[in-house]
Amino acid sequence: MSEPLQERINQAMAELEATQAAVARAQADLSQASATVRSKDRVVEATVGPQGELTGLKFVDNKHQNMTGPQLAASIMEAVQQGRAQMAQRVMNTFAPFTQPGPEGSVRRGLDLDWNRIFGSALDGGNQNGARRSGRNRLRDEIDEDND
Repeated sequence: MSEPLQERINQAMAELEATQAAVARAQADLSQASATVRSKDRVVEATVGPQGELTGLKFVDNKHQNMTGPQLAASIMEAVQQGRAQMAQRVMNTFAPFTQPGPEGSVRRGLDLDWNRIFGSALDGGNQNGARRSGRNRLRDEIDEDND
């Protein structure tokens, strides 16, 4: 095997090991993460874990006692959806560096992740009108729309 090829293989292996270690650190950090959000009416406080799971629910100052069932349900859903959206954004921000190509001379090409497929409605807090395209597709759209 020629020396330059062996050097490239060694570089690629080193980059792979560094990336694997960084992903493991990110996963460990996220495994302890949570988001706590209150509904707009300040009646419900929901805590959501790193995979969007509901891990806590509080009714603040017993304000819920004056609400109808549908009103309370709406407050719960709102807080949970906002918490899921915050956690989804945190996960995206944590893993964003792995979606980008490596520096000049790097063999890392970056991942093209479909965040919408991964998180579904959690990305827009349950709002179906939100823009939910992957970052790389947004960039392609901007390039395609450029008339220069």
